[in-house]
Amino acid sequence: MKFKTLMIIKAIVCLFFGPILLIFPRQLFDLLGASLGSTTSLPAREYGAALIGTLLLTWLARNVQDGIAKRAITWDLFVYDGLAFLVTLKIQLAGYLNGLGWGIVFVYLFFTLGFGYFLLPKKGKG
Repeated sequence: MKFKTLMIIKAIVCLFFGPILLIFPRQLFDLLGASLGSTTSLPAREYGAALIGTLLLTWLARNVQDGIAKRAITWDLFVYDGLAFLVTLKIQLAGYLNGLGWGIVFVYLFFTLGFGYFLLPKKGKG
């Protein structure tokens, strides 16, 4: 897979979930078998805002050519998705989400592996 393709896929995922979390967090969590109260919907909405920021980053940087910028973006998304994978996996294994939660776990795993691949040293470069 090309870097640009991975960035576009990430942008599409963020385009889907960002606005939903920003506007309808309770409904999404209800679908996942979890409940949000009035105080817990605030961080969910903030996460929706963060996803919209990630959407802009991934879409606008999908054609980045500068090696330093590309590496910084890749590290950022690798760490973000890796930590989100671990947290979501822990939440899923603890039984806080229904079976749909596994989809979120696998999405984060996909992006962690995808961005991790682009951090591997390339053959013939050093």
